Amino acid sequence: MTTANLNTASEMIHSTGAKIIDGRLHARRLREELRIKAAELLAKFGAPPKLTVILVGDDAASRLYVSNKSKACRDVGIESVVITLPASSTLDTLLAVIEEQNRDASVHGILVQLPLPRHLPVHAVLERIAVEKDVDGFHLYNVGSLAVGTAVFPPCTPYGVQKLLEAEGIPIAGQNVVVVGASNIVGKPTAMMLMQRDATVCICHAKTRDLAQFTILADILVVAAGRPNLIVSQMVKTGAVVIDVGINRLPDGKIVGDVDFDGVSQKASYITPVPGGVGPMTVTMLLANTITAAQRMWGEPSHARAP
Repeated sequence: MTTANLNTASEMIHSTGAKIIDGRLHARRLREELRIKAAELLAKFGAPPKLTVILVGDDAASRLYVSNKSKACRDVGIESVVITLPASSTLDTLLAVIEEQNRDASVHGILVQLPLPRHLPVHAVLERIAVEKDVDGFHLYNVGSLAVGTAVFPPCTPYGVQKLLEAEGIPIAGQNVVVVGASNIVGKPTAMMLMQRDATVCICHAKTRDLAQFTILADILVVAAGRPNLIVSQMVKTGAVVIDVGINRLPDGKIVGDVDFDGVSQKASYITPVPGGVGPMTVTMLLANTITAAQRMWGEPSHARAP
């Protein structure tokens, strides 16, 4: 789809509201492809791709995330092993577990579930994961590779954002992209990945003055700030593509994103819902990275490319 076509489509969709990008649908389609790849590896090498998830502590949200990741692995034919450590575990204990998984040739991917207990330094932990098993894409080597456009394991949420845009045929090259949120996990890598696709990118953050003067210029607006209803319709250009990465639980228990969905969907051309937008793609890209890691370790063509 050309930029001109996107603008025309935007005007047409706009009379009735934005097209909702169905992350669950796109995730299912990608997982069908991953299921075939996993089955081929099992048939050829007699073992499935294998992911080890290390969970430290008993945080309820983290347990749920790990459970969902394990289920997703089983669904596509990836073996998933969860190692649970008490919240009081020392850094030496955690690093020893990581080293054991680094040495285990049957393990292709290692993920340490975040957040960690406060006494454990995140960077020291993530740096101990072997680069070739860093399927979350958080090791400094992979972050640096991302910056120069040669990453094999892109961080899963930004990777999912990119895949959603591609799946919908939304052009990236030449577009003005505004990323709201400058985290190392979502905001910064998303900006780098879309810049590699020849977008003109602006990153906004907590100290940005007059946020609306930036967001109103965005052809593609990616919001990952962790603040419910931060972005309202007056801040969005008519026909913009809006990707909401935020996940916030309101006092009444409702899960919402960072974008006022009802208002913004009347101005945008495309918009992701929360839940059901970026979230399913994040887990799917973890599966994709794990299969890529297995292919690389077994010397199989992985078709991995820079984001």
